[in-house]
Amino acid sequence: MKTIGIFDSGLGGLTGYRDLRDLLPHHNLIYFGDTARVPYGTRSREVIRRYALQDANFLLSRNVEAILVACGTASSNALDLLEQTFSIPFVGVVAPAAQKAACCAAGGDGRVLVLGTAATVATGAYERAIHALDSSIEVRSVACPLFVPLVENGHTSKGDVAATAIAQEYLLPHADFRPDAVLLGCTHYPLLMGVIADVLPEPVLISAGAASARAMAKLAGEPEEDVPGTNEFFTSDDPQVFCREASRYLGTPITSPVQHVEIERY
Repeated sequence: MKTIGIFDSGLGGLTGYRDLRDLLPHHNLIYFGDTARVPYGTRSREVIRRYALQDANFLLSRNVEAILVACGTASSNALDLLEQTFSIPFVGVVAPAAQKAACCAAGGDGRVLVLGTAATVATGAYERAIHALDSSIEVRSVACPLFVPLVENGHTSKGDVAATAIAQEYLLPHADFRPDAVLLGCTHYPLLMGVIADVLPEPVLISAGAASARAMAKLAGEPEEDVPGTNEFFTSDDPQVFCREASRYLGTPITSPVQHVEIERY
């Protein structure tokens, strides 16, 4: 039985945790949500890399054997640093999602629309990953800086006035691009799938969190012991708020205690 760590800037990575728990029911999972410092997507690259190192250091203090970086911003800005600094394996969200997007584009007109935070889009990480698989695919990236605050504040329902207005502002200018796939490059964004699908109803919507969970499951494999894995949750802000809000991401209440972490110590 392995212990796998998962971290995100806030609660969005719980979408990846949920998928990973379904795929690896016999592994121990430890989730850290850096809710005191969310969002990462508006920070400088230097700050994002420092935060990612602290997040990984904390999880390593809990003896994890692999880490899922369930954050598009951290994956695109700091995965290389994490892999160079630590000896355990890391799985980010960029490469697995890019592979699925490239497959969709190959079966269509060869166009992918990437949605991400400002910091993620600035790196061009998704474009590079897709073009490494197929240089003929046309990739257009759109920064959606207000999507994470919308999700963190509960504006996720299909028909939500605020979410719909912001999604239309970001996406309608790209409707004529007619992408085969819309890559949701932040693990918060799957909670806005209904809203996004209303604005762009035809493309396949790809969750970076779900794709990365499958990649981690393939890496970890199933243990020999047929024993249910344990779940631990940590946050850098209020555990009660984390516990209350987490049910929106998981579809079920958290039954394990949520513990507070002074993340700056790491």
